[in-house]
Amino acid sequence: METIVEVNNLRKTFKKRRSKETIQAVENVSFTVQRGEILGLLGTNGAGKTTTIKMICGLLTPDSGTVIVNGLDNQANRLETLREISAVLEGNRNIYWRLTVRENLEYFAGNRGFSRKEVAGRIDALLKQFALKEKEHELVNRLSRGMQQKLAIAVALLADSEVILLDEPTLGLDVETGYEIRELLKDIVKDQKRTIIMSSHDMSVIQDLCERTVIINNGQLVTDDRVENLLQLFEVRSYTVTLGEPLNEEQIQGLTNKFPVHTYEQADSRRPTIEVELAKSEEIYELFSLLKWNETQIEAIDRSTINFEQVFMEIVKEDNGYEVDSSVSG
Repeated sequence: METIVEVNNLRKTFKKRRSKETIQAVENVSFTVQRGEILGLLGTNGAGKTTTIKMICGLLTPDSGTVIVNGLDNQANRLETLREISAVLEGNRNIYWRLTVRENLEYFAGNRGFSRKEVAGRIDALLKQFALKEKEHELVNRLSRGMQQKLAIAVALLADSEVILLDEPTLGLDVETGYEIRELLKDIVKDQKRTIIMSSHDMSVIQDLCERTVIINNGQLVTDDRVENLLQLFEVRSYTVTLGEPLNEEQIQGLTNKFPVHTYEQADSRRPTIEVELAKSEEIYELFSLLKWNETQIEAIDRSTINFEQVFMEIVKEDNGYEVDSSVSG
């Protein structure tokens, strides 16, 4: 795939208010974005993610490093690169609440140098695509949050930029509208050949939409890899075993010795259960062997599956031992 955005060794420091002390917000962050992909750009609050986003958009100037958009440095060629990126910021800050839906589309198209006549057909198509046609003459401040978010994305599309940066596109939306936004974003990449860089705290959205994710923690890049690779890497073979009778003391001791990560519950109101994490799949036979000591009856065995939220939390833990695979970029 062809690279459309290159982030090279970005660094940014800030001075604390009323103090000479500085904060290293971003330190030597580098990654690439491939044309036509949806890339997840993630980080906890204060990790440096938002600062990185603002430097990609040209809203902040890095202390050092470069952002190359479609072959152009976004500092040396600011106006040209701004035409290549549209941003939808969290809180719908890129739409005017006292204008109608159609007026917003016309106004921001005008800011990009398009006349009403040039974009009239495209506006009609976007209103239909985003199910906003019936609300085209409604003031934005009277719309639901979901409709406001759809309008913000439509405004970004109307700019005709190749790269769209979305900051928390599903934040605060109801479940139905959240899924509607997801499907719209998939169509945008598939049908319109756009590239999306997306930040979100909703890891189910990242898992559903993104093939690849970049994670920043403490101002540094900690991983750049495909979502499926991370899920496989951090997959924990976790099982819940429901027993027909309690374990004896010898079995409980054996469980503790063989499986450091486990929980054994022997409640009076329900059947005893063991929750155990296996480092290797073949360790399941050791568990069966332990249960066989006393001919313990097994009522059920259920395997847990890991989701991307668990992966994310594991990666951002301090000293987790995860090494960045810098060879993966597409």
